[in-house]
Amino acid sequence: MKFKTISYLESGSDIQRRSYYVINELNILKDFAKYTPVLCGTIPISIDIKGSDLDIIMEVHDFGLYKDEVKLQYGNLDGFVLTEVTVKNIPTVISNFRYGGFDFELFAQPVAVENQNAYRHMIIEHHLLLTNAHVRQEIIFLKERGLKTEPAFAKVFDLVGDPYDELLILGSKLGII
Repeated sequence: MKFKTISYLESGSDIQRRSYYVINELNILKDFAKYTPVLCGTIPISIDIKGSDLDIIMEVHDFGLYKDEVKLQYGNLDGFVLTEVTVKNIPTVISNFRYGGFDFELFAQPVAVENQNAYRHMIIEHHLLLTNAHVRQEIIFLKERGLKTEPAFAKVFDLVGDPYDELLILGSKLGII
């Protein structure tokens, strides 16, 4: 439940506090509340590196309305791009823009946020960091060397196969998800 709001950011690291301020200044969580927005990724779990973005996932079923709302709210911001893709057979709308010194990615699928892979990966990664605190710096080191987050966890935890799938399998085995 910790990640359902961003209140924990207010007393976190410097980048977490700045994220809290910028997200609130943008008013995104209130403006898009009907889509149950949740901040995911590396900043919430303190494994961010220089250039880490703010990933906000949402549950959206009416893409037409959602795209209009996103364009209206953020279409004038630097770097605004809106794309429609299919991710693991799920229709997805991704919006990117820059605001307040951060790159934002809004990731919308017709799936409850708790069931989206970004959220599930973050919950698993958070648990692994809490129960294996000694690996945090190794994960960050690997990310600074160019590995994405899930591949970095796969390397540290010796997961063989697709790191995105293997992380979910591990999370299921551990009873995390």
